[in-house]
Amino acid sequence: MPRYFFNTRIGNELILDPEGEVLHDPDHAWQVARTTIREILKTDGEQLGVLNAVLEVTDDAGEIVLEFPFTEAILDPIKQSSTRH
Repeated sequence: MPRYFFNTRIGNELILDPEGEVLHDPDHAWQVARTTIREILKTDGEQLGVLNAVLEVTDDAGEIVLEFPFTEAILDPIKQSSTRH
């Protein structure tokens, strides 16, 4: 299974995740990123600039797999209705 690193970018500053996590796939990494951001916002949400932060998820090769803005993590995904109106 691949290892993903969850690096935090605030402006020009990049805070590296030196350990990363072994996860199944990019979708699993997306779920972990969202949970991680929500936990950060609970504890550090009042700090200036944190809502402008982005979690950059990279793979073992250092390639960015996804960029997750902190503001997107506070939005709940729209639940699709089983009926169309």
